[in-house]
Amino acid sequence: MTAGNNNPLHGVTLEQILTALVAHYQWEGLAQRIDIRCFKSDPSIKSSLTFLRKTPWAREKVEYLYVKLQRGR
Repeated sequence: MTAGNNNPLHGVTLEQILTALVAHYQWEGLAQRIDIRCFKSDPSIKSSLTFLRKTPWAREKVEYLYVKLQRGR
């Protein structure tokens, strides 16, 4: 097995991650878990992706929440 097979984010795009989180938590629940303005004020997938791609600390929080969600299923 390669290291990529053990990585729960392997082969998953940021858009897929964000879409799954919004489907599960909705924007309000996501904003409660991760305090980011783009999740609170007129949220959209497009604007959130733009922010997350430019902001490594925010992307890490989103990826962490996604991994946590996947492990809980």
